[in-house]
Amino acid sequence: MEYRNLGRSGLKVSALSYGAWVTFDTQLQIDEAKKCMVAAYDAGVNFFDNAEAYASGKAEIIMGEVLKQNGWRRDSYSVSSKVFFGSVEGDKLPTQRGLSRKHIWEACDQALERLQLDYLDLYFCHRPDQETPIEETVWAMHSLIMQGKVMYWGTSEWSAQEITQAHQVARQYNLIPPLMEQPQYNMLHRDRFEKEYAQLYRDFGLGTTIWSPLASGLLTGKYNDGIPEDSRLSLPGYEWLKNALLGEGSDAKLAKVRALGTIADELGVPMAQMALAWTLKNPNVSTVITGASRVSQLESNMKALDVVEKLTDDVMGRIATILEE
Repeated sequence: MEYRNLGRSGLKVSALSYGAWVTFDTQLQIDEAKKCMVAAYDAGVNFFDNAEAYASGKAEIIMGEVLKQNGWRRDSYSVSSKVFFGSVEGDKLPTQRGLSRKHIWEACDQALERLQLDYLDLYFCHRPDQETPIEETVWAMHSLIMQGKVMYWGTSEWSAQEITQAHQVARQYNLIPPLMEQPQYNMLHRDRFEKEYAQLYRDFGLGTTIWSPLASGLLTGKYNDGIPEDSRLSLPGYEWLKNALLGEGSDAKLAKVRALGTIADELGVPMAQMALAWTLKNPNVSTVITGASRVSQLESNMKALDVVEKLTDDVMGRIATILEE
């Protein structure tokens, strides 16, 4: 496994990591989740991603139980949580969501309890909160680090302007700034990561933990001829994801996926491995979060590291031509 520094920090994370979104509780219970986490850990994965909102906290409960059962040394892996959406099922009170100091502190304690951990390695602000001053959020995150409950904090799907504002607040008050951002980045979703954040990599050495590198499965090619019954797009409650992937404009996206598939065939690798390897090629990527509901799926994803060297300048150029059509 390759390991990379998380931005301008000394924390090294595995280039490929494993996340709990959609799969834990929704598709996997403790026994199945344990098999996937063990397979990932044995392959060299040292970062496991989670959030308060995933399955309304149940994903963290499952991950915490797996970590407890496995008995891995705490200094051999890193775990994240995210705060914003809340973990309460159904309607939430105003104090049960957002990025106020109250919710950030209480959500951190709740995540630690669910994960059965003493501290979080990474803690993300899952979305920007337009109703809470950025100063309050930065102070709250800084205080958690000072208390030893969090090692590093970051953002997820914040604009470049909002991340810059957080850094300005941290600089003004001598606080710890956000170290990393968790953006969506894949062959079909590129502008924010490649263009909007470009100056942040230069100015702040922004680290990145990539989500949806396979565009929720679209870049595996499995939706080229319809939606398989065992797909996450068939799960109740994920109709929004189905509409986002296969709604308006999906014909153009599927045409690109099919064209990309011909390159993967020429390289002799699965489309998913090529898509993951393409994401790993970007020097501003710290780690790519993979998700898998089966060990065989996870083991196949791990092989993407071997595909990176096959993506020569010529191959990358051909891919770019398809993506820009």
